[in-house]
Amino acid sequence: MVSLNKEMLRYAEGSVGELEELLLTLCRIPAPSHQEDKRAAFCLDWFKQAGGKDAYIDEAKNVICPWNRGVDKPVLIFMAHTDTVFPDLEPMEPVVEEDKIYCPGVGDDTANLVVLMLAARYLMQQGIPSDYEVLFVANSCEEGLGNLKGSRQLMKDFGSRVAAVISFDGYMQGVSNRAVGSARYKVTLRTEGGHSYGSFGNRNAIHLLASMITTLYDIKIPAGLGRTTYNVGLIEGGTSVNTIAQNASMLYEYRSDDRKGLAFMQNAFEKVVDAYRAMDIPVEVELIGERPCSGTPDPEKMKKLEETASAVIRQYAGFDPGFGAGSTDCNIPLSMDIPAICPGVVTGGKAHTRQEFIDRASLLPGLKVGLSLMLSLLKM
Repeated sequence: MVSLNKEMLRYAEGSVGELEELLLTLCRIPAPSHQEDKRAAFCLDWFKQAGGKDAYIDEAKNVICPWNRGVDKPVLIFMAHTDTVFPDLEPMEPVVEEDKIYCPGVGDDTANLVVLMLAARYLMQQGIPSDYEVLFVANSCEEGLGNLKGSRQLMKDFGSRVAAVISFDGYMQGVSNRAVGSARYKVTLRTEGGHSYGSFGNRNAIHLLASMITTLYDIKIPAGLGRTTYNVGLIEGGTSVNTIAQNASMLYEYRSDDRKGLAFMQNAFEKVVDAYRAMDIPVEVELIGERPCSGTPDPEKMKKLEETASAVIRQYAGFDPGFGAGSTDCNIPLSMDIPAICPGVVTGGKAHTRQEFIDRASLLPGLKVGLSLMLSLLKM
């Protein structure tokens, strides 16, 4: 790993106030998945002012800032996502306390994004040499039904040249180095319905959906398929208390960190759907999201990424991070056998809730971690 010299440490220590102000500014710019336009426009202007004269926004709303360009060079990608899991289109005002900053999306992923931005500015302005073409990316659509659209576009455009991907996301205590794949469906059942008294005996879509959910939850997962899970996260339907429901729907997903686990769940899900259709029950199935598991990236290159991240976090944050599987932007490169890891560069909690916060004291060590990790991997 590359230890920060005195000049680099001065830059990090002198940038904390700016980092916090940039964090508050970005938190106030709404950015639900697929609607990151305003935040992307801000980031584009910021990168250009920071020295990224060739920065641009691609068709997936990724803000891409190329540096050290060269058509024959392998590509190294540092990314952090702009979207938040929250649907709000009105600005959300951060709450700053002595030791914490509260705001929906502040840690996932806005604080990681601002660390990426300030570290990228230092590398560009100092002209740090590297054999790589580097892409600093504020990417779109990581959350939920964003379905990793931004990461997919990056791999489509640059995948054949990409040597490694580092996605800053989550908290410093954990680094994702394996991909949890998933499939997400909207399932709708329809019946003739009718009046709850006059048509009593007609099939009720809510009753049938409840039965299907019970059947899905009775699926037994064999050993040896990694960590494989399933969930019904939302149900809706019906008209009124005195109406036999004509329609009912659910959002259903299954996940696994093993491709065999995903294949097993797909087969089991399709058998349940077929069984209900065989009972003359109309079942509509819409695939609304799909994320792949890891492929087989080079183990030595993965080990290098993991050891570097661990050493940098140990030096500047004072602890050893854990490694594990996650559902992140790294799913796409990992599925293509491209080495990739997803470290966080702040500490905090309550992600995906409206009480989300980050620890203000983690911003300085986080910037040191981000800067040192980037510098180290430029020499990889």
